[in-house]
Amino acid sequence: MVKKNIVLIGMMAAGKTTIGFRLAKKLNYNFFDIDAEIEKSENEKIANIFQNKGESYFRKIEEKIALVFLEKNNCVISLGGGAFLNENIRKKIKKNSYSFWLNWKIKTILDRISKNKNRPLALKLNDKDLVNLYTKRIKFYKLSNFKVNCENKNKNEIIRNIFKLLTNEYSSH
Repeated sequence: MVKKNIVLIGMMAAGKTTIGFRLAKKLNYNFFDIDAEIEKSENEKIANIFQNKGESYFRKIEEKIALVFLEKNNCVISLGGGAFLNENIRKKIKKNSYSFWLNWKIKTILDRISKNKNRPLALKLNDKDLVNLYTKRIKFYKLSNFKVNCENKNKNEIIRNIFKLLTNEYSSH
């Protein structure tokens, strides 16, 4: 059915990795989590990269690695929360991928982040800062091909929604 890559974008804790992994299995696609690929390539946890080398170093590595994986075919790719803000990454996604924004209410994101202390940016940010980050990123997320409303939905319902959007996209061409 699908000819293009599927790229999942959204805030940290939106479920991009979990949904991406399951979606890839269902489509019989390869799955790549860009944050995990960065950790492999740098042999270091993202939190440490942020702490030791800074965010701008991280963003350069993120761009380089994301662009390599976006060249592949038949993949589901989970991007880090800030990656879609990068214009080069967005342009590459437009070429041969569909982007899906896993959208949640900010309150839900805050709840989900508070349950997981493994978020490099979140470790330094209070709720007000996270709301500001969300507000800054949302205008970029809105540039995605599809907005997937995840609020009050389980993983299977979210995946079904993505499938429905893909099916409609291919039947309209």
